[in-house]
Amino acid sequence: MRIGQEQGRTGHSGVWQRLVGCGFRLLYHELACSYDLVAWLVSFGQWRAWGRTALPHLAGGRVLELGHGPGHLLVALAAAGLRPVGLDASPQMGRLARRRLRRAGLGQSLARGQAQRLPFATHSFDGVVATFPTVYIASAATLAEVARVLRPGGRLVVVLGARLSGRDPLSRFVEWLYLITGQREAVDAAAWEAPFAAAGFDVRPLQVAMKRSQVYLVIAEPAIPNRT
Repeated sequence: MRIGQEQGRTGHSGVWQRLVGCGFRLLYHELACSYDLVAWLVSFGQWRAWGRTALPHLAGGRVLELGHGPGHLLVALAAAGLRPVGLDASPQMGRLARRRLRRAGLGQSLARGQAQRLPFATHSFDGVVATFPTVYIASAATLAEVARVLRPGGRLVVVLGARLSGRDPLSRFVEWLYLITGQREAVDAAAWEAPFAAAGFDVRPLQVAMKRSQVYLVIAEPAIPNRT
């Protein structure tokens, strides 16, 4: 879920965006138990599949997921033969992810923290992934930390969002909900290139066509070798 796309506006729009942001924060924290249901409804059951579009672009062994949420992608990463580590600021999401990993018989390599101050050693990951992140992903502090923890040749993969391609009334209604909550700007991959490039990343936008939707990703690699 994405919040705060139009923070600079004032008046009624500013009030609306604050209300939307409050709703998303509740969904990710106090109402985390309903996150999967809401995500399933607004994606027509495609939410997890959208997240898994990152998998073919992650290589190596150890992968860090920023904002791991309920833990579905962590399980998928492990099933793909990778060694996932999850980071999230929400204690509620941490509990959900630990429970899911335990049920899957997996180790629980989870940490609570912020992407702007990663609690990991330099050059400790082969890949970093984030799915449906908020605008924190494009901040200079986040990208500097990602570049620091990536090993040489490592890669950042971001699933920005998706568009439903159906023309039926329900699909149009859900797309309208995405629009009024400020999430449609998020899938404009070209708009993300400037902050990533400014942080020293080579950026490649990517679109993945699915049966009823189009998924938008950014593949980013440090343009220069990492330095300690």
